[in-house]
Amino acid sequence: MTAKLLSVNVGMPKDVSWQGRNVRTGVWKHAVTGPRMARRLNIDGDGQGDLQGHGGEQRAVLVYQIQSYHYWQRYFGRADFEYGQFGENFTVDGLPDDEVCIGDRYRIGEAEFEVTQPRVTCYRVGLRLGEPELPALLVSHHRPGFYLRVLTEGRIQAGDAIVRTRTGPGALTVADIDALLYLPGHDPDTLRRALAVPALSPGWRSSFEAMAAGGPAAPRSEGWTGFRPMRVSRIARETPSVLSLYLEADGGEPLPVAGAGQYLTLRIGGIGDPAPVRSYSLSSPPGAPAYRVSVKREELGHVSRYLHESLRVGAVVEVAAPRGDFVLAPGTGPVLLVSAGIGATPVMAMLHRLATEHAERPVWWIHTTRNSTEHAFAREAHTLLTSLPDAHEHTFYTAAGTGEAGPGGVVHHGRPTSESLRALGVPADATAYLCGPASFMSAVRDMLLAVGLAAGRIHTELFGALAPITPGVTPGTATPPHQPPGEPGTGPLITFARSGLSVRWSPRYRSVLDLADACEVPTRWSCRTGVCHTCATPILAGDVNYSPDPLEPPAAGEVLICCARPEADLVLDL
Repeated sequence: MTAKLLSVNVGMPKDVSWQGRNVRTGVWKHAVTGPRMARRLNIDGDGQGDLQGHGGEQRAVLVYQIQSYHYWQRYFGRADFEYGQFGENFTVDGLPDDEVCIGDRYRIGEAEFEVTQPRVTCYRVGLRLGEPELPALLVSHHRPGFYLRVLTEGRIQAGDAIVRTRTGPGALTVADIDALLYLPGHDPDTLRRALAVPALSPGWRSSFEAMAAGGPAAPRSEGWTGFRPMRVSRIARETPSVLSLYLEADGGEPLPVAGAGQYLTLRIGGIGDPAPVRSYSLSSPPGAPAYRVSVKREELGHVSRYLHESLRVGAVVEVAAPRGDFVLAPGTGPVLLVSAGIGATPVMAMLHRLATEHAERPVWWIHTTRNSTEHAFAREAHTLLTSLPDAHEHTFYTAAGTGEAGPGGVVHHGRPTSESLRALGVPADATAYLCGPASFMSAVRDMLLAVGLAAGRIHTELFGALAPITPGVTPGTATPPHQPPGEPGTGPLITFARSGLSVRWSPRYRSVLDLADACEVPTRWSCRTGVCHTCATPILAGDVNYSPDPLEPPAAGEVLICCARPEADLVLDL
């Protein structure tokens, strides 16, 4: 049977109220009559609200089938669907997802199109239909729909026949490709075949390339679940504003070896109910008998003030196992350890690792601080660097009038610049590890790019919450995380460790993500139904159940907060 174009649907982006937020979206489409021009980026009269996930040359036209309309009408028991309901530009009779292949080409009216990828899983199609679980259902029921790019511009209209002009190489259907990305059981042969399809969109290609490479596997310590008691065995003053805590197992047993650059999360009793939770990078040598964390005193930080003023040797604190993927990767090429202030802590652990291994690779230590008085780990770092055969030590003092020298290496005055880094001879083939305030890391990253480092070789560790990913949501006024509005919950205690907030669960929230949003905790998500794993978050303690169940379980030690509910008290690295 010849496929047929039943309806051409367009719609310009508009603002929609959703969960107290404003979403800019083009998912509301309506059918139009008469011919329309299909152009390289879209159909005349159509637009996309979020060009990160929709639109562009590879996603110019979205296609959905009338047969899937009928399927979902039966599934949801609804009879109110109209053309464009699923956000598609073309409603078609035929072209099922399990028969159309990536790379297939079709002539419709005067225009010719090529299939590039399945629909992106996105919460907005569920918003449009009032069915929040729809993004997951589209994948699990193998009915996603697909995108076309426009090969030849031309007029199209409802009633046009759809004629296949070329069969895509590889014979991989839209449903095959969708399942390969989103469902468990990633077959290596199918993955290789997918990467061999020239028409596959760059976004999906990069996702499959990452899958084929296995991703950057971070070293994982043989840690423990939840929190365990640890004893403060020593307290050392590094500078007037920085002290180091040495933590040993309360029973004296050996500690698991942490990856160089990882962090500990501490739950500190005695200064609040619930006990506050904070994360601190390890600054100790990997494999040392005690973990060392180094804490800067912040006048407005009641936890750091307590640690500086009241904590004593012999005190017991609760500690979660070392974690984090900001770790020194093995290699033989040059490595840059770049830090500012207390950001020296994780790169100190990396420097210890390099010294322990007697690394012959070139090592560049570039640290920025106010002056020699505030220069934490100055002598320790210098001693380690002098033990390496090819080390370059540079310190930047930023305080005006600073004249004193450090314990060794070269001291510069002022802040690093692209010109100063280039003058230092920083190698363009180096791998860089940056830690410090967000503004510092952003600036140094730009400098290193200007020097010639590839973006993929620059790694950063951010103190505090990660930058949010909230597709389509109009940014509002930045507000610190806070208790949610309305009646307080009485359920399990949810602690957002990076945000320093603990909240009681209430069943009025559909998921932990909904609760985090209500508290204005920075979050990262896209589908909100357990498909895309954008919301995957390390879980430090506790357990969850899922509703709906994710299509593929998260990695060990992670939770998908978009469909998770707490079974007991939770501590999340969020």
